[in-house]
Amino acid sequence: MVAAELGNELARRGHEIHVLSYRVPFRMDSENSRIHYHEVELKEYPLFPHPLITVEITARLVEVIERHSLDLVHVHYALPNSVSALLAREMAGRSVKIITTVHGTDITIWGRDKSLQPVIRYSLEKSDLVTAVSESLRREAVEILGVEKEIHTIYNFIDTGVYRRSGGEKLRLKLAPGGEKIVLHVSNFRPVKRIPDLLHAFALLQETNRDVVLALAGDGVERNRVAELSEKLGLKERVRFLGIRKNMVPLFSAADLFVLPSEKESFGLAALEAMACSVPVIATNTGGLPELVDHGQNGFLVPVGDRRALCEAMRELLDDDSLRGRFARNSREKAKLFSSEVIIPRYEALYRGISSPHQFR
Repeated sequence: MVAAELGNELARRGHEIHVLSYRVPFRMDSENSRIHYHEVELKEYPLFPHPLITVEITARLVEVIERHSLDLVHVHYALPNSVSALLAREMAGRSVKIITTVHGTDITIWGRDKSLQPVIRYSLEKSDLVTAVSESLRREAVEILGVEKEIHTIYNFIDTGVYRRSGGEKLRLKLAPGGEKIVLHVSNFRPVKRIPDLLHAFALLQETNRDVVLALAGDGVERNRVAELSEKLGLKERVRFLGIRKNMVPLFSAADLFVLPSEKESFGLAALEAMACSVPVIATNTGGLPELVDHGQNGFLVPVGDRRALCEAMRELLDDDSLRGRFARNSREKAKLFSSEVIIPRYEALYRGISSPHQFR
């Protein structure tokens, strides 16, 4: 998603963008003539139990580098994409520059696997430039992998002209026809998101405040488990399962609070999107989230797994309209620091710093 938005923003600034992926990125602007999509076809081989994704990305990337004379390749995730880019550069025999952005999993999970550490470390050290999406992730890359190469922190970003509070009135009436407050969570429903913690905290909240509903947007492996738990806790009538939604602005604009109780977040893009729509955020004090959420100013940070603290944070903001309003205004102001107008020029400066003098592609 971040890679697609970065490509969109760069194309709007006049750069020629070639996107390689095994499927069209969810947010890629396919209408922009400066964006060219190249599909990486994943094949099944009877001899091997897993697709040869690294080889297939490499082969496609060599073709695109040679055919379009690329100046720079920006890969997202060290594995497998950075490794593929390094191989493709050697095979193409062209002095294309390589930037690798680490997003989280490649450091916090794969990076702790001793068998993978040498490969990840090599891919980062051999890249011309490495970026991380938060200062927390940058530190982890150094601490876990012992990377000696300088890693630049460039935060994820959003278009604050698009992400702003608007159009949520109809959806609010649908989700909370009785005028209830709306607590929102958005994620891919993986275990690391710890949605059961939110359900248990919401059940505690219901003991004193039933004038509130919980909206859960997204889908994933935990969807059925979360639905079963909501029934077990007697929350079936108070929880709304919204599935995957393409346009998130009306949903954020309908919400009073956004809650992200994750075990780990390298950045927390959904939290930033909520903040840009003037929604206070309650999040766990982990990873890059403290770089977004200023405790007591635009939201609250609670310990991972502390359901009681999560409940009390929700109760405090839901019961105090004045405090919630102040946090909402502060959230919008903080989000502006992560706007595309602020972040994209930083990428452009790095690109130009390592590229040949002519316009990069």
